[in-house]
Amino acid sequence: MGLSGAKLVATPLDMNTKLTPVEHAKISGLDGDEELADKETYQKLVGKLLYLTLTRPDICYGVQTLSQYMQQPKRSHMKGGLIIVRYIKNQPGLGILMSNKQSNNLQAFCDTDWGACPNTRRPVTGFLVKHGDTLIAWKSKKQSTVSRSSAEAEYRSMASTVAEIIWITGLFRELGEEVNMLVDLLCDSKSAL
Repeated sequence: MGLSGAKLVATPLDMNTKLTPVEHAKISGLDGDEELADKETYQKLVGKLLYLTLTRPDICYGVQTLSQYMQQPKRSHMKGGLIIVRYIKNQPGLGILMSNKQSNNLQAFCDTDWGACPNTRRPVTGFLVKHGDTLIAWKSKKQSTVSRSSAEAEYRSMASTVAEIIWITGLFRELGEEVNMLVDLLCDSKSAL
């Protein structure tokens, strides 16, 4: 990507960065962020970043955001992809570490960002599941519907996390591994209570 001498960044994608599709710029009359002439370069970059999310959950949100604009990428989208590459270059040793400690406890963390997408106003759900000290599942995804409140968005986030836990528990049973059914479900539940 020609970034060997580029300045490194500390975060994969700024949470306040609001990327919009080409249609949004046409409707709002904003110019200056035109569509890329060579969208294949952007598509290859996002494809490589998607592959990298298998071992780097820290870039999942940013890559998920960029992957929504594969058909009509703009310069701001490419700039966001290059920021993620500069972050990876700054943090090359990050990844999933497998613990050698024996544990049968499942622990789950979930959160939601209510109204995070400026285009659809749908919340983004994120969760991760740990078996002992080892991360085994994670996801960052837009919810399928628009929530009327942050509490509703949090409950939907918890429901998708619980569904993942039930699936993982069934998988462990099939493999003959016992897991403690006492699962810690830690959410940002201030708004949900």
